Amino acid sequence: MGKKATKAADNMYYLARCEAAENNEDFSSREKAAEIIGIDRTRLARIELDAIMPYPEEVKSMAEAYNMPELCNAYCARECPLGKGTVREVTIDDFDRLALKVLGSLKDIETIRSTLIAISEDGVVQEWERADFQSILDSLDKISTNANALKIWAMKNVKIKE
Repeated sequence: MGKKATKAADNMYYLARCEAAENNEDFSSREKAAEIIGIDRTRLARIELDAIMPYPEEVKSMAEAYNMPELCNAYCARECPLGKGTVREVTIDDFDRLALKVLGSLKDIETIRSTLIAISEDGVVQEWERADFQSILDSLDKISTNANALKIWAMKNVKIKE
């Protein structure tokens, strides 16, 4: 890729395009990338310079064109008004590291299962059960985050569908 856009140096969409340009020279130019994505080149420039927020469908198009499914996750976690509070941004590591994280987060699944059964027997989370219930929710959140990271890795590297 030619010269780096210093004003866009930390913009995730710019960085994704730069990474995609390593495998496809078409993404070296903003003009060609915008054409492939299906948006105006000045709009892409403004997105990459943090002057405007992209629409969700533009993020999806960039993610598909650049083979960067993590852009969708980052958009939902960082920018989407609905996702900011509910979507956790994931870190995409190497496969072996991700697999170990998933397996590690599942190690206490039997304890989680039995504790959840005990808490739910009466259909109410009692005051004295709240700490255990919060621990279950934290464990489920960790499992979910690790599973999502592995899924995004697979979408990118194994080309599985969402």
